[in-house]
Amino acid sequence: MAARSLHIYEIQSLALLSPQLEGDTIKPLEPEPWQRRESSLKFMTRAVACMPNDAGYASSSIEGRVAVEWFDPSPESQARKYAFKCHRQSSPDGSGDVVYPVNALAFHPVHGSFASGGGDGVVALWDGVAKRRIRQYQRYTASVAALAFSADGKYLAVGISPGFEDGKEDYSLADVTKIFVRELGENEAKGKSQK
Repeated sequence: MAARSLHIYEIQSLALLSPQLEGDTIKPLEPEPWQRRESSLKFMTRAVACMPNDAGYASSSIEGRVAVEWFDPSPESQARKYAFKCHRQSSPDGSGDVVYPVNALAFHPVHGSFASGGGDGVVALWDGVAKRRIRQYQRYTASVAALAFSADGKYLAVGISPGFEDGKEDYSLADVTKIFVRELGENEAKGKSQK
């Protein structure tokens, strides 16, 4: 994660590999990645999620950014990649932004939009094609640690836990760790670019 290195494997190629028997021992597999990439984000990676159509992925960092990239290595496809800032708040004294890590990413299985969850306790839905935020939900009482959509996309599970972004390491806050399940409206996660 800190090395910002991404290794991309083709599942079909991995399935073709099988452990080789050498005498009485099984030789361990050492599969080679299909692609090796360096994250386009400058700081430590926090989360990676694949698009439901297998065209690409999104990754996030501790510096409040999300990058959207495609697997196709062609220059035309790579020219489409982008990154954006999110999970930030204006500082109380107006001197700048307070930046929170983006801890979790999840793609909607039907619409292809994605959710991000940050250390600020906020979950936002994004249209990756139109490069716009669809909506932002009300702040949770702790840092968003995990996100997952149900297989049909009707529900979004949000796991919250103290993230200690404020520098306080008070483990008595363990009772704040919770999972919320949000039922989504039919078009709630539908991107603005979709008709």
